[in-house]
Amino acid sequence: MDSHSRLVQLLKVLLPLAALGLLSTLFLLSDSVDPESSIPFAEGDVIERIRDQQITEPFFSGVTDKGEEIQFTADSVSPGGTYNPAEARNLRARLTLNNGGHINLTSDTGHLSMETEMATFTGDVVITTADGLEVTTDLLSTSTREVAGNAPGEVEGHGPIGEFTAGSMELGPKSDGGPIHVLFTNGVKLLYDPKKSER
Repeated sequence: MDSHSRLVQLLKVLLPLAALGLLSTLFLLSDSVDPESSIPFAEGDVIERIRDQQITEPFFSGVTDKGEEIQFTADSVSPGGTYNPAEARNLRARLTLNNGGHINLTSDTGHLSMETEMATFTGDVVITTADGLEVTTDLLSTSTREVAGNAPGEVEGHGPIGEFTAGSMELGPKSDGGPIHVLFTNGVKLLYDPKKSER
């Protein structure tokens, strides 16, 4: 037997022994796990997580009797109590109309009630439509079963004909089965821009 063959035979024995030695040192040097040790969370974190129960990225959608699609989403919803409804953060809605148009609603916070079939947008409320209308207000109430809503306070915005302000706004059909209209009332002021209307 030549020296090369002897070396191969020797390595066949030494290498597995070296591997076993390395594995045994891993187990000997590893820290023992205490099964009774506490969960690695500070007590304050646990209490905060229990108190701030929430649902992340909730989604609600439906179709009206006329076939319009209504979708509501939010970043998160915290459960409410007996006298206060669940609060949504970054509440958004998309209303898809039968004529192919759409209305988007967004706000910092809001409430969604299945009992009353109403959604309330609060904070920085923004309403945009497919034809270029953008309206901002502080409070907007909408239905969850039909395309209808109202902003009882001051609104301001801009659209294809210029910039405007109004004391309140109504959203919905003028008659049963009619098209959706946005109606501004209570002291409407319009800064007409003829260049915009020509586009």
